[in-house]
Amino acid sequence: MSVNKKNIKEYWKDYELIDCGDKEKLERFGRFILRRPEPQALWKKELQEKDWGKICNAHFVQTESHQGKWDFFDHIQNPWNINYKIDQKHLIKFKLNFTRFKHIGIFPEQAHNWDIIFRYLTKIENAKTLNLFAYTGGASLSAKAAGSDVVHVDSVKQVISWAAENMQLSKLDNIRWVIEDALKFVKREAKRKNAYHLIILDPPAYGIGSKGERWKLEDSLFEIMSNVSEILKPNGLVILNTYSLGLSTMVCENIFQQVFQESKPHSSELYFISKTGLKLPLGASTYNKIIKS
Repeated sequence: MSVNKKNIKEYWKDYELIDCGDKEKLERFGRFILRRPEPQALWKKELQEKDWGKICNAHFVQTESHQGKWDFFDHIQNPWNINYKIDQKHLIKFKLNFTRFKHIGIFPEQAHNWDIIFRYLTKIENAKTLNLFAYTGGASLSAKAAGSDVVHVDSVKQVISWAAENMQLSKLDNIRWVIEDALKFVKREAKRKNAYHLIILDPPAYGIGSKGERWKLEDSLFEIMSNVSEILKPNGLVILNTYSLGLSTMVCENIFQQVFQESKPHSSELYFISKTGLKLPLGASTYNKIIKS
């Protein structure tokens, strides 16, 4: 399923994938055009190198351990804000900022899931949402805009602060912020008998916990999904995002099938179509589709 679905461009006016190839991508975020590494773009660029150079405002040059530096070719505002329109009445806003890890504070393909989250939660009274590995909070903002209580969990304090700024920009409030390792928090919620209508997970391929614990997604995924199943309300929804080279959607569907036994797992590959007509894969989204008895 493409994130360039029928209506996505109507609402995602502040983002555009211009071209991709040679392990890079050229994107527009609001007024600025950025050039960043993209390991899955294993084909050739459609546009010429000189064309990229003419329109690019900033270029991330990777050095070691996925870190690097930004080269700026024009005066560029930093930070700056962009908007995403969930529906005709609800707008969520993001502060973007240059980091030494090529990321700028948003993963635009997740708009696909923000729409699902918003539509699902608007149908539930007194909804409760748990967002794990929550980063700068796109999913949390969407859930809060739908009227849900939201618990936002991430192990990085600076990222939590960034998400709180996005909440204020979006004119929302009362999201609960938790600086914690996701698995430890889920286990404590199970002991406290807390449960949620919606649980969202967006784990990185590699992670570091709040106390420096290192883990790999492949080693930890089944365990955390098993624990998540203990705090999900009956007929609740779980959304798992994966962006890991070589991790098949079938892996996620098999885990869902075992963990959520009264559901039928469903996966969608997320991708953008560039202005030059190339499809750039950006991971997958798996959720537990409840089987009605």
